[in-house]
Amino acid sequence: MAEEINKEKNKEQDKIIFNRYLVVTALLLLLACLIVFKMCMTMFVDKSHWVALAKEMVRPQETILPSRGNIYSNDMKLMATSVPRYYTYIDFKSEALKVDSFLASKRNGIDSLSICLSRKFRDRTPAGYKAYLLRGLKSKNRQYPLLREKISYSDLKEIQRFPHFRLGRNASGLYTKEMVERERPFKTLAARMIGDIYGEIDSTGVTKGMNGLELQYDSLLRGKPGISVKRRIAGRWTNVTLVEPEEGMDIRSTIDIGIQDITEKALRDMLKKTDAASGTAVVMEVETGEVKSMTNLGRKGEGRYGETMNYAVADETEPGSTFKVASIMVALEDGVCQPQDSVDTGNGIYMYKGQRMTDHNMNKGGYHVISVEQAIWNSSNIGVAKTILKGYEDNPTKFVEGLYRIGMTADLHLGIQGAGRPKIRRPDDSVRYWSKTTLPWMSFGYETQIPPISTLAFYNAIANGGTMMRPLFVKEIYRRGKIEHRNSPEVLIPSICSQKTLHIVQGMLEGVVEHGTGKVVHSDIVRIAGKTGTAQIASGGVYRQAGHQVSFAGYFPADKPKYSCIVVIRQPRNGYPSGGIMAGGVFKEIAEKIYANHTPVLVKKMEPDSTAVSLPYVKAGEKRAIENVLDELDVRLDTDSAKGEWVRAEKVKEKNDIQVEDITIRNGLVPSVYGMGAKDAVYLLESAGLRVNVLGAGRVTSQSIPAGSRVRKGNPILITLK
Repeated sequence: MAEEINKEKNKEQDKIIFNRYLVVTALLLLLACLIVFKMCMTMFVDKSHWVALAKEMVRPQETILPSRGNIYSNDMKLMATSVPRYYTYIDFKSEALKVDSFLASKRNGIDSLSICLSRKFRDRTPAGYKAYLLRGLKSKNRQYPLLREKISYSDLKEIQRFPHFRLGRNASGLYTKEMVERERPFKTLAARMIGDIYGEIDSTGVTKGMNGLELQYDSLLRGKPGISVKRRIAGRWTNVTLVEPEEGMDIRSTIDIGIQDITEKALRDMLKKTDAASGTAVVMEVETGEVKSMTNLGRKGEGRYGETMNYAVADETEPGSTFKVASIMVALEDGVCQPQDSVDTGNGIYMYKGQRMTDHNMNKGGYHVISVEQAIWNSSNIGVAKTILKGYEDNPTKFVEGLYRIGMTADLHLGIQGAGRPKIRRPDDSVRYWSKTTLPWMSFGYETQIPPISTLAFYNAIANGGTMMRPLFVKEIYRRGKIEHRNSPEVLIPSICSQKTLHIVQGMLEGVVEHGTGKVVHSDIVRIAGKTGTAQIASGGVYRQAGHQVSFAGYFPADKPKYSCIVVIRQPRNGYPSGGIMAGGVFKEIAEKIYANHTPVLVKKMEPDSTAVSLPYVKAGEKRAIENVLDELDVRLDTDSAKGEWVRAEKVKEKNDIQVEDITIRNGLVPSVYGMGAKDAVYLLESAGLRVNVLGAGRVTSQSIPAGSRVRKGNPILITLK
């Protein structure tokens, strides 16, 4: 009986549970139906309302500008970086502009504003600014320029706090147009090689390279823009990034700042001395083909020279006597001549096919009978021309093919826009006429066009055991600090000639400096080998009217070549045109200073003074550089307490050593550069985002912005050196 009662109770409970389940299910179904109904109403009936509301909550998309990649030197010194600059305008037609306040307010009116602008920029008096602004107000111009020049971000923030402008964008009418400028901490050094960018940001939100490496590697440097929107969240407008911008990659060039500085100064000084129209100087590392310096200077006014165009790669001119080496190399390879073969140059005047050929010493009676080797030493046009005529007068094609074979027309794969190409005509050329006098005149560098970089690549091959290297301008490409790609040295021609011929030519180039036209290039510091060149510049097919081009191409040290170099000077007006004195003088200065600065001094072999202890004064700077120098000087250096890259040194006479301590470098704070040389100080401060002005020479004794201060990008800082 009890069992039946329990069964009835269980059935009753199951029924109650089932009924409750049905009720819950029904409610859920009803809720689902209501949700679906609401969705349908929202999607179809109230669609326009909700779309409009969504638009009110989100503002149009904005482009996030990517940071353009930096360009560094070979030793990772910053050579080009991007900084924002702003053009400033006033919209005098703005409906929100408070004209009455602008004209009459003591606190926010035109008088107070004019005083502040005059004090800040010092380009107009307060009265001048007032008159200028009143003209703009009268004109109702929507784009009235406030300032003549672009200003930095810090300057913009400052003027936005000036009277009237502090009322805000609408009430003041002040607005800006953002530009991007490339800041160069080392100013004009290697400017044409680095290149320029277009200041305006294009429609895609990126900057574009104009020339040089900026253009060649533009696709990597410019990055990719991002996208952001402003959404109203919790009653506030908040920036929301939809697509992150992709930063531009960084480039490590092959430029050596020290060598570049030496090259530019030596060339500039000679251009000023000779009052020349322009000049080029390029230094290349023999083994790798890395271009360590490239300087292109053109006259920009009386006694003033600046980077105008990349003559080194773009200038297709007749090379003159530096080409004679190529001609004789071909003749030696073909067995046409030997170094000691005799050639009669007569009195320095030679008539061929009705055309007059001369040597530079014809006024002194000529060289008469000389050897082929001496023809190179003395740069005899007649000697070289007669040698080439002897072997190729009946078959000039063979001579031209020889020039092609030794790499005079090699494609250097520079990848630089506007780069020239060597042009050596052929006897069967239907475009460039081959005349009856082309062969002899071509033999000494006329009737052909060779850019200086191509001539240098040829001489570099002579120094490099016959191997022609591709000129290299970029070593590595970085993405977010990590190496993305590394450019390895590239061989263009494994061997331009036989080793026998190569040794003969190398000896001839040393003879030019020791015995010939390059005697003035001889140095007691470093052995130099090379060839002088002097060529008349043609204008409208006529020579003797456009002046001369003088050059010197070679390498050093001659016995163990490390660097090759070419110097070209165009249209000197002071002094007799001379490849030896003018171009060779620049070459000699470059070679001596590079050798002195980059060759370790073996001081350990010198006998020390046992009676005295002399510790050198050590500038603050890179720890690695300090360690290298003191190691060569055999001076103990205690670096146990220094862990960072930048250090400050102090003599400890008791221990007869030098101790170093870390210099704290923090992002966003002005670093301390006390005790540093100019180069290290400028590098650190420019890297922090400051514009550096340098006063004096020696080591830094003061800086106008104290160390540890918050960095304001673009702010000027003065460092004093003594």
